[in-house]
Amino acid sequence: MPWLKLLHIVALLFWCATLVYMPALLLQECGRQRNAPSLQERAPPAPRMLFTYLATPSALLAIVSGTLLFLVYALFGGWLVVKLMAVMGMVFAHLACGWLILRLEQGYMAWMNTVAAGLAVFAPLCMLTVLTMVLAKPFD
Repeated sequence: MPWLKLLHIVALLFWCATLVYMPALLLQECGRQRNAPSLQERAPPAPRMLFTYLATPSALLAIVSGTLLFLVYALFGGWLVVKLMAVMGMVFAHLACGWLILRLEQGYMAWMNTVAAGLAVFAPLCMLTVLTMVLAKPFD
């Protein structure tokens, strides 16, 4: 089943790339909206399109293919628990990006910079944890 591993890795690459890029895009859109004079100029299509058409499908594909890998190869160990907790952190960051997009579209920009900056640090830390657990398998 090397095709399943390849599918999982490609989906993870796309998901992780969007999780890294999304906070920067949200910060840029927030700054642009603060300077926009009319409500019509405040509609940010890029964050929603990226989230809806790339981030979410790749996240779902990564999670489903990872679950199939877990079942097919019967992977177990303490490292897997830590890895799954880090994946839950990535899911939380994904959901938080969606929440920030909704707030941005509604014009509520309070705490937007702080939360987006926090996500810009939190998501890569989760990704690094996943990568470390998968490559090192420290708790076997």
